[in-house]
Amino acid sequence: MTLNPAYRRILHKMGYYNYQQGLIYRHLNQDKGWISHEQHCRNFIIKALDYYKPGKVTVYGSGWLLDLPLAEMAERVNRISLVDIIHPPEVITQTAGFKNIQLVEEDVTGGLIEEVWKKAGNKTYFNRLTSLSSISIPEYQPVDDPGLTISLNILTQLETLPEKLLKKKSRVSEEDFMNFRKEIQLKHIKFLEKHKSVIISDIAEVFTRVGGDSFQNNTVVTELPAGMIREDWIWDFDLLGDDYIQKKSVLKVAAIML
Repeated sequence: MTLNPAYRRILHKMGYYNYQQGLIYRHLNQDKGWISHEQHCRNFIIKALDYYKPGKVTVYGSGWLLDLPLAEMAERVNRISLVDIIHPPEVITQTAGFKNIQLVEEDVTGGLIEEVWKKAGNKTYFNRLTSLSSISIPEYQPVDDPGLTISLNILTQLETLPEKLLKKKSRVSEEDFMNFRKEIQLKHIKFLEKHKSVIISDIAEVFTRVGGDSFQNNTVVTELPAGMIREDWIWDFDLLGDDYIQKKSVLKVAAIML
């Protein structure tokens, strides 16, 4: 574990602990809608292991390990690093018996969380930021060679809580926020392109209204690399219709092997 108490307080104030708990609650409520997506993720990762035969694998966005074939990976790989901003206590317990699994707590944006908090955390309604130009969006730099790098359902999540805070603490245009999201995603992709990598991410949310008409919002707002192998599927993220009353949504997902 690498995060100090002061940093953990920032995460708490920005809502990371509640966000993480929200994901597992949603999984428990929407279980049948998530099974197919999770199996697609696990199958694609195993396919990448068979192709690359890596000695080391680093997973960014390991989360609750729901979409990760951890046991199969532990049998095939000498060393596995699971990287996330916070590891749930249940995950710490679950991985404790694996000698070749290391848990690392890091900001995969390379420091954006702390940067956003320093620039905006103490702002009030009366002195909100008028521009996002002072916020530097770095590219993540791993300490060691990550080996085969897996970005697991994290590409569109990196921006979520920093953007949520900034929308409370600033008065800037939606175009500025779109550019903010685009730059975060672009920096993550550039990092992945420097290594043998797997990207698994939602790319769009498709809404269907009660009357039957549908529309789409792109969640990936920059260009994805073509890669060597790509698979696409639908994630029934909101099977029970909890998110919306007059419409239902599903996520389009892409998995790419670089």
